[in-house]
Amino acid sequence: MNLHHTTITAISSKRYPYYQNIKWQRNFLNRQRAIPTTEAPSVSREDIAPSSSRNIPVSEQLAFRILDETSKSFPKFYATGRSLLIKFNCPGEEQDSTTYLKECITALTNYLVDKVPDRDLVGLRYRNTENVHDKVVGFSLRRRDQLKPEVVWSVLGKVIQSNARFALTDRLEVHLDHVTMLAGNGKMAEKTKGRSLDVLSAIKKSIVVVKGAFLCLAHALIIAMARVNNDPKYALYRHGKGLMQPVEELIKASGVDLSNGGGFEELQQFQQYISDYKIIVFDGLYPDRVMFSGNSLSAKKLYLLYNRDPGHYNVITNLKGAMAKKYICNGCDMLYDKTQV
Repeated sequence: MNLHHTTITAISSKRYPYYQNIKWQRNFLNRQRAIPTTEAPSVSREDIAPSSSRNIPVSEQLAFRILDETSKSFPKFYATGRSLLIKFNCPGEEQDSTTYLKECITALTNYLVDKVPDRDLVGLRYRNTENVHDKVVGFSLRRRDQLKPEVVWSVLGKVIQSNARFALTDRLEVHLDHVTMLAGNGKMAEKTKGRSLDVLSAIKKSIVVVKGAFLCLAHALIIAMARVNNDPKYALYRHGKGLMQPVEELIKASGVDLSNGGGFEELQQFQQYISDYKIIVFDGLYPDRVMFSGNSLSAKKLYLLYNRDPGHYNVITNLKGAMAKKYICNGCDMLYDKTQV
């Protein structure tokens, strides 16, 4: 049986807004009648290999079908990329098309960012694979708690509704970018092959291991400030003694909340409070990985070492010794082995 359909010329929404909305709803719900018979057969979720998709309880009802799902990690940048090829389920006969589409976008967004911590950065990209002329709709990297379904719908809904060719049966390619942010939540043991960063930190005399199980960022700052100021209590602090009171005073005076760990926001708040110091955080024992550098011009620098795996801060007392480098530029804190002319 041959399928025929007529092409309707797009009408300006400024002159005929009501007619355009009715036309879009009719086209959105009835497009399946105009799909050529050469369309590739759909793949159900059960037909996908377990290695290419997440296991979700059968009882969970999704507003879309996942035709394909792949992921790739970038350990150097603590980032992962996840791509999905999805297709929305058909709505009920009496269900409003706009309302149903909004529910689908909401369910899809929640599914993608469900297990992402609020402080991590996420970005989304949507592409209609049925129409090559459609441009990619993207959302730049932002905190996960800022990428809400309402935000996605406010942008994606307008784009879809303004596109007369889009239909419920179209396949969408969705890509999620996820960047894990640092968060010091305390110290925990972790077994790894070879010498872990915890072991190296304990061996190196140029690193003071923060023994506090919680509030390790505040502990590290107190220890670092005591060393820079040649405080007599530094000997006690570096062994984890007498830190309770100064840590509580620092947190109370700065107004920093460390209940969810210490990340970029907490570091910025501490830096704003202790502006007489410059906080510099290194991501592991890598001289070129400066994760945070305060905007203070002070010569009193507090060097911290962040161990991402357990999420713990330690104190660097000798930067050249910790990084195994011979020279350091005091202006930019760059380390190198040979003098440069």
